[in-house]
Amino acid sequence: MKQKKFILQENEIPTQWYNILADMPNKPMPPIHPATHQPLTWEDLAHIFPAECCKQELDMEHRWIDIPEEVLEKYKYYRSTPLVRAYALEEAIGTPAHIYFKNESVNPLGSHKINSALPQCYYAKQEGTTNVTTETGAGQWGAALSYAASVFGLEAAVYQVKITMQQKPYRSSIMRTFGAAVTGSPSMSTRAGKDIITRDPRHPGSLGTAISEAVELATTTPNCKYTLGSVLNHVALHQSIIGLEAEKQMQMAGEYPDTVIACFGGGSNFGGVAFPFMRHNILDGRKTEFIAAEPESCPKLTRGEFHYDFGDEAGYTPLLPMYTLGHDFKPANIHAGGLRYHGAGMIVSQLLKDGYMRGVDIPQLETFEAGLLFARTEGIIPAPESSHAIAATIREAKKCIETGEEKVILFNLSGHGLIDMPSYEQYINGDLMNYSLTEDDIKKSMKSVPEM
Repeated sequence: MKQKKFILQENEIPTQWYNILADMPNKPMPPIHPATHQPLTWEDLAHIFPAECCKQELDMEHRWIDIPEEVLEKYKYYRSTPLVRAYALEEAIGTPAHIYFKNESVNPLGSHKINSALPQCYYAKQEGTTNVTTETGAGQWGAALSYAASVFGLEAAVYQVKITMQQKPYRSSIMRTFGAAVTGSPSMSTRAGKDIITRDPRHPGSLGTAISEAVELATTTPNCKYTLGSVLNHVALHQSIIGLEAEKQMQMAGEYPDTVIACFGGGSNFGGVAFPFMRHNILDGRKTEFIAAEPESCPKLTRGEFHYDFGDEAGYTPLLPMYTLGHDFKPANIHAGGLRYHGAGMIVSQLLKDGYMRGVDIPQLETFEAGLLFARTEGIIPAPESSHAIAATIREAKKCIETGEEKVILFNLSGHGLIDMPSYEQYINGDLMNYSLTEDDIKKSMKSVPEM
C-alpha cells in the first residue's frame, strides 16, 4: 500500500546560529588585505560591511551565536519551513532510498536568501546606516535584500547581472516593488562597470562584475554598507538555521540522513543545510556524505584550483583562499543565474580540501529534466538553481536501485521557479543547450589569479 506524504513542521525555531568555524580541525587560511597582503581584521572589513557581520566573519571561537530578538521576530513570519518526504519522486525513480527535502521556497520571497538578508539589514540599521547595496544573479538575493531593507527602513541599491536581468525581468520588478533601485551589471554608473564594458562591450555580466559595482558604490557613498548573499562566512552562519531545523525534523521522522545535497554557487544554501549535520561528522564520527551540485559550465569545485583570489572581477574585495576559476571568469549564459560565480567560499573550500564533502557538476539539460520530474511528481516547480540539487539527488537515488540500499537522502529546495517559467518554456521547446569548459578555457581564466 502506497504511503501518504507527510510534512514535518516544528514551530519552535532555533534561537542561535551554528558556527562551524569553531569545530573545524583545520581552520581556513585568513582573508588577505589586497593592498598590504596582511591578514584582515574585522576593522578592515567594517568600512564595507556592518561591523557585527565583520566580527561574525572572523569568529573561529564561538560555536553558537545568538540570533537577535528582532531578527527572530521576523523569522517567525515564515519559519520553521517544512521538511517533506518525497514519496512520489521516490516512486517515479523506482528507488529504495528515502528522499526528504527541506522546503525553503515557502516564504514570501520564495527562497532561502531572506534568512541572511534580515540579519544583515538589522545589523546595518543598528549601527546607524541608512543605505545598503548588493549584487544579485538570478535575483533571489536582490529580492530578499530589497524586502529586508524595506522592513528595517533602509534604502537599497541592487546591481543585477545583466543577462539574468533580461532572462528574469520580474525579479527586477519584485525588487522595485520593495523600493530598491536596480541597475543591470556591468553598467556605466561605476568606474568598475565602465572598465569592464570598455574591455568587452558585450559582456553579459557575472556575479563578479556586480559585486565590483556594489562594493564601489558602498565605499563611495556616505552612510552606505555592502551586503552579500553568499560566499562569506557570516552568510553561511545565518543560513545554518535551515540545517538546525532540518536536524530536529529528521528526529521527528525517526531518520538521519546518509547523504545531504544542495546546489552550489558560492555556498550559502549548501552550508546552511549541511554544516549543522557536518558537525556530527567532525565531532561524533558520523559518516554522512555531503554533495554540492554545481553547473557543468561553472565547475570551481570539481575543476577549479585552490588559490588566493579576489571575490569580484575588479579586484576590490579581500583576497580569499578559495577554489576558483579566476576572478574574471566569464560564465556561460545558463538559466541558473545564482550559480554563475567563479569561486567557492573559504569554509567550503577548506572542507573540500579536507575531504568532508565533494562536488558534482551537472549539465544544464539534466537539471531541467530533473526539475520537470520534480514538478510533475511533487507539485512544486523548482528554481533552476535548486534543480541542480534535485538532479544530484536523482543520481544518488538511482545508485540505490543498483545496490538495494535504503539510504536516507536529504536535499535543500532553495527556492521555487515561478519567476523562471520562460526558462522552462525554452527547455520544453528544445531551445536550451549544455555548456562545458575545455582545459584551455580554464587555463585562460586562471591567468588572472594573483601570485601569492
